[in-house]
This record gives sequence, C-alpha cells and structure tokens, in this order.
Amino acid sequence: MAGGLFALLDDVAALARIAAASVDDVGAAAGRASMKAAGVVVDDTAVTPQYLHGSPAARELPIIKKIAIGSLRNKLLFILPAAVLLGQFLPQLLPVILIFGGGFLAYEGAHKVWEKVRGHEPVAEEAEDQLTSSGELSPEHEAKTVAGAIRTDFILSAEIMVIALKEVVGSDPDASIWMRAIVLAAVAVLITVLVYGVVALIVKMDDVGLHLAEKPSKASQRVGLALVSAMPRLLTAISLIGTLAMLWVGGHIFLVSLYEIGGPDGLLEGTTLGDVLHAPYELIHHWEEEVHHAVGGALGSLLGWLLNTLLSGLVGLLVGGIILAVLHAFGIGGGHGSGHGDEHGDEHGDKHPDEHAAEHADDHATGRVDPPAEDSPNR
Repeated sequence: MAGGLFALLDDVAALARIAAASVDDVGAAAGRASMKAAGVVVDDTAVTPQYLHGSPAARELPIIKKIAIGSLRNKLLFILPAAVLLGQFLPQLLPVILIFGGGFLAYEGAHKVWEKVRGHEPVAEEAEDQLTSSGELSPEHEAKTVAGAIRTDFILSAEIMVIALKEVVGSDPDASIWMRAIVLAAVAVLITVLVYGVVALIVKMDDVGLHLAEKPSKASQRVGLALVSAMPRLLTAISLIGTLAMLWVGGHIFLVSLYEIGGPDGLLEGTTLGDVLHAPYELIHHWEEEVHHAVGGALGSLLGWLLNTLLSGLVGLLVGGIILAVLHAFGIGGGHGSGHGDEHGDEHGDKHPDEHAAEHADDHATGRVDPPAEDSPNR
C-alpha cells in the first residue's frame, strides 16, 4: 500500500516536472518570439499616444484600457487562430505575408520622413459637434477615436503575431498546434501589457510631474518640473526611434522574407526568380561577416550588426519611398496616425500631434509650477 502511494507520488512529481518544463518552454519561446517582434512593438508604442490628443486627463487611462482590450481581442480571437492554422498547414506562405508587413512598416517610416522633409500640411478644423464647450473631445468622438486606434492596432498586431509565429515554427518545427497556440497567446498578452503599460506611463508622466511640482518640498518640485519639461523631448525621441525602427525592421523583414522565398525550402527555390530574390540579403549578410572577421571580437560583431542594420534601414527607406510614390500617384496617402490628426484639428492649426502634446506639457509646466496655496487640497 505504502509502495503504491509512493509510486503515485513519484508519478505526480514526474508530471509536475514535465508541466514545469513545458511552462519553461512556453516562456522561453514566447520571450524569443517577442524579441523578434520588438521593432513593431516600438512602432506600436510610438503610434498609440497620438490617439489621446484632445482627451481630458481623466479619460486618458480609460481610453488606453479600451484600446488595450480591443488589441488583445484582435490578437486572441482573430489573428491567433488564423496564424496557427497558417503555420500548421501553409508555413511556406509566412514569408510572403511578412513581405507585406515589412512593406507596410517601410511605408510608414518613409511617410514620416517625407512629412519631416516637406513639412506638415494644414489640417482641417474639427466640426463643432466633436468638441465639448471646454474644447475637449466629445464622448461620440472618443468612441470613434478608440475604434480607429483598434483598427490600426489590428495591422500592427497581425505583424507581431506572424513574426512570432515564424520564430516559433523556425525554432521548433515539430511543435504541436496547441503548443504554438499557447506560445502565441503568451506573446499576445505579453506584448499588449508591455505596449499599453508603457503608453500609460508616457501619457501620465506630465500629470505625475504636476503632482510633484505642487508639493511643498523643493526636491519634489524640481523632480516634478523635470518630468514635465522632459515630456516634449520624450515624445520627440519616441517619434524618432519609432521612425528608425520602422525603416530598419521593415527593410530587414523585407530582405529576409525575399531570401527565404528564394532559398532552401522556399516557394521559388531553384528558379531564376528565386535566385534573384535570394541574392540581396545574402550579399548583405556576406558583408556583415566580412566586417566581423576583419575586425574580430565583440567590436567586429557590433560593427557587422551596425552595417546590416544601416543597409536594412536604407532598403526600408527605398521600399517605403517606392510604395509612397505609387500610392500618391493613385491619390492614396497618409500614415496610420494621420487620419486621426486630420479629425482632431483644433486651435493648434497645422501642427503635428507630437507638437500638440509638447505644447500641452509646456502649458502645464508654465502654469502649475508654484507651490500650492495654503488652502490647496494637496496640502
């Protein structure tokens, strides 16, 4: 009896170890897949704050929550099942889909560069019924804004999930369909929490700064003013990083996807067109290896990676520029944040949404920096 009990306990312990190992596998696979999608995550994080301009401070976190829930619904209910079935039955199509994703990212980056080069066009003024008497967005327009943000997120989420799936399929081709689904679900939750958690911190940074600036402590006031004054620079840095990430990741995805279509086990393996598609990234990778071996060590690896990154970014700019020119020729244009800006035109005229946020932070900085009065509730 005792022997049977101990045997049962041994079996339970063995099952627990297997379950723990499976959890570790899922976590490791989800982590690797999330890292592969990092560039798109930066893009998503850089875009989302644009949808909050004109919103009162009390509505910022609820709006972010609504967009985050919509994003998670996109990933889990729509994208994940399609991606898992695609990876299970038609994995050869993953590079083809990623070509479109890379082209989209490259286009977005090129569009932002073009905006900076030629300046922003004036935006139309917002209709009276979209603003409240205080100049803030009406509930109806807030709902339209959230819906637009969720639609935009669908494109970025699809890219993230396909990139993650490709990593899962490549790292463990024999993984079951359920294992892939679990890993992708973990990626979906991890990425959503990361992106919208960072967005929430960004948009509330000036409010935290204002709260600290109203404290009687001089040290708290200095920290608060520093946070408020840093807000415009942070938004500018995020915009720049997002643009560079779009060009780099978009170009890299484009090159690698073409390489895989024309390479071993690719759709066009052994054909003349496949050899042509295979060549560009093979050449860039060869140059990266040459730099690595010529310099040697960690510095050689870093310089080789920088060369690969620079060339991928240039390819992204070229591809995005071509797509931008073609779309403009057909009268189509605008990045995934521009429509929102057109809808939100206000007293800022033709200024870019980042400039709106910068002025918002500057207004706070100049108007609420003194210690509170004696009867202030913060005292």
